[in-house]
Amino acid sequence: MRIGVPKEIKDHEDRVGLVPASVAELTAHGHEVLIEGGAGLGAGITDADFLKAGAKIVEGPDAIWATAEMIVKVKEPLAIERKKLSAGQLLFTYLHLAPDPEQTRDLVASGATCIAYETVTSATGGLPLLTPMSEVAGRMAAQVGAHALENASQGRGILLGGVPGVAPAKVVVLGGGVSGTHATTIALGMGADVTVVDRSAEVLRRLERQFGARVKTAFSTRDTVAELVAEADLVIGTVLVPGANTPKLVTRAMLATMKRGAVIVDVAIDQGGCTETSHATTHSNPTYVVDGIVHYCVANMPGGVARTSTFALANATLPFAVALAEKGWRKALADDPHLANGLNVHAGRVTCPAVADALGYDLLPVAEALNL
Repeated sequence: MRIGVPKEIKDHEDRVGLVPASVAELTAHGHEVLIEGGAGLGAGITDADFLKAGAKIVEGPDAIWATAEMIVKVKEPLAIERKKLSAGQLLFTYLHLAPDPEQTRDLVASGATCIAYETVTSATGGLPLLTPMSEVAGRMAAQVGAHALENASQGRGILLGGVPGVAPAKVVVLGGGVSGTHATTIALGMGADVTVVDRSAEVLRRLERQFGARVKTAFSTRDTVAELVAEADLVIGTVLVPGANTPKLVTRAMLATMKRGAVIVDVAIDQGGCTETSHATTHSNPTYVVDGIVHYCVANMPGGVARTSTFALANATLPFAVALAEKGWRKALADDPHLANGLNVHAGRVTCPAVADALGYDLLPVAEALNL
């Protein structure tokens, strides 16, 4: 199979879809890998590194989009890229379609087969291709939240860990999953007063076992969220419903109860965000203020630490990329129902139930798509 890796063009997106070790593995299996020149530089990977691993370097993205049977990316294709997709082509990347009707429409119109990293599952019920980036984003959330609390960022002027005689910042983490757990790890390490909110009692027990008395936990109800948000200096939203729009846990009315200069870091923004006032931002312009509350809603947070993120993601995606290249997407999905859960669009139809429900498409079940 001919596999293409274009350079990412989203604002400050310096990750790349494959690393040299991935290329070496794929080429050892007899596949051809085309890498756009300079695609790995933001992650510290040179064209020479890719060439040594067996890739071919091509100038510009057009040859990749025009000739590759499978496109491997990191972020969703932007409008200019979606125009280059063709029927029968396989796209393997993050998509986050539920809050993005324009992207969904274009992918449906392209006739391509699109497998989304974020809805691939595991035998244990996890999301193996989302987990490494959730880990990175969770850890970054505490860092960027601490920075946003500084006066220069229009924050409250609070040091996350305080100092002797001055109380630390109150941090509320909405969601105790992968991102929430990692955000808690870093916030506690920085000395903050941390409360994690989740609707699963078992998750709260796990957090208490993991962190002990250092962390406070609260069962998620509307009243509980409202009370905690009102007292928080930093709110980190990490709620996830796989493939679907994120529920809006923080309402516009709640902002009026918050301290002026408090910060919301919405890690869930890829799926629409968990506050009513969230909208996607970029690394170039990461924050904005609504009703005196600083919002950080960068939609590709892990792109800010591109080398760490690229290698973490490549470790997770490689077995699936090899399976798709070796078997073709139909047999690979038929053999692995967890990979099949990643199929979001095929031949002009939506195949992911959460996306179809969110955007009003008729669902094509994956089992039927495999026979088209």
